[in-house]
Amino acid sequence: MSLALFAVAPLGFANNDLPDLGTAAVNTFSLEKENTYGDAYMRVIRSSAPILNDPVLNQYMTELGNKLVAHANGVKTPFYFFLLRNDEINAFAFFGGHVGVHTGLFLNADNESQLASVIGHEITHVTQRHLARSIEARDKSSTATMVGLLGAILLTIAAPQAGMAAMATTQALATQSQINYTRLHEKEADRIGMQILVDAGFDPNGAADFFAKLATRYRFTTTPPQMLLTHPLPESRISEARNRAAQYPHRYIADNLDFQLAKARIQVRFSSYSEEAALSLFQNQLKKGQYEYKQAAEYGLALALLRAKQTQQAEKIIDELLAQAPNNLFYIDTKTDLLLERKQHDQAIAMLEKQRQLKPTSQVINVNLANAYIEHKQPLKAIPILEEMIFLDKQNQLPLYLLSDAYKEVGNQSMEHYIKAEAMALAADYDGAIDQLNFAYRLSEQDPLQLARIEARIRQFKQSKKAIEQL
Repeated sequence: MSLALFAVAPLGFANNDLPDLGTAAVNTFSLEKENTYGDAYMRVIRSSAPILNDPVLNQYMTELGNKLVAHANGVKTPFYFFLLRNDEINAFAFFGGHVGVHTGLFLNADNESQLASVIGHEITHVTQRHLARSIEARDKSSTATMVGLLGAILLTIAAPQAGMAAMATTQALATQSQINYTRLHEKEADRIGMQILVDAGFDPNGAADFFAKLATRYRFTTTPPQMLLTHPLPESRISEARNRAAQYPHRYIADNLDFQLAKARIQVRFSSYSEEAALSLFQNQLKKGQYEYKQAAEYGLALALLRAKQTQQAEKIIDELLAQAPNNLFYIDTKTDLLLERKQHDQAIAMLEKQRQLKPTSQVINVNLANAYIEHKQPLKAIPILEEMIFLDKQNQLPLYLLSDAYKEVGNQSMEHYIKAEAMALAADYDGAIDQLNFAYRLSEQDPLQLARIEARIRQFKQSKKAIEQL
């Protein structure tokens, strides 16, 4: 299965020329089935891949993805965007609106339009139901085998060692090419993805610029990135992308500061940069004036100083940045870390409560506020914040971990284990989740309602375990 970022598409298609999918994929794969398989694959990926649980980057990624989805046609499922800590240049999409992005994309993109061009392409794979249509086209073969193969290849993308073992077991390696997205699907994803990019207010040259950069960087290398192994970048492909972009009226698109802040955060905290290399990178950017936004270089330097335990220097920079932009979530998150490190919980809570009035559903604000309450021995105030977060985003493990800690602090062991079970289930660890529920059961003898709730959840987890094993 090709999970590549791009392919060249023919010119001259506008948004109102989208192909009519008709009944494609309906018989073999309903939307309900897609969502079921997507949820199962996501749980397996959580168990084996280095997924980032960074609230700042997660919120940025979600907001960027949703901005693009808002301009896509044929959206029939919610989208879920997530980051994998992986320096490889890659992104992929699968059932149920799941779009995974490697941190390597941030490291190699110069601006947000380049990143958005990749995500727009992947969104199109979902809205056009390319995986389901590929299965429908091969309906005469064993659908069960096909689905198992898809799962194995998704594992290969997320966790190469585990995935390759699964593929060897099912002899998938030899037949991977048989379920690649068709060239038509790739052309659709390129064409429609470009339209999404433009409608969302990004530079249509983002795709071609990214192509050209990668082609130049890896032209003579013996180990190109995964994307280029399956989809080479001949000059014709780059020129066709340029021609397609030229069909849109020229307009100046300023880069987004938040992209540069996210890139700096990844460079310092989630890449192969050493502590010394990260410091040197941003010191040199500021010294030579080689940056898109000075604030992003300063922010990167502050994070590098914090990593090097030079706290006072880091805080001075963050305070100066906050004076310029007091509502910026990147700065607020780092300032919170600094305050909590000094045990200045009251000051952190006051800052975050003020921000929560402005951004009541912000993942960054709510995670930091709940954590501050827990550290300040006020877990009862953290619990409703975290419960609301879980209600709004049932795929996020981070608030579950914090909620388990909050229940531990208040001495509610039954709920502590119950919530741990939910976090484990999100990573497909159903055996571990059932063990936690059994602990919770033994601690809930005086609460018949809780006992019934736990019994029902155990049955559900057993069913889910059986279903995921069949994939």
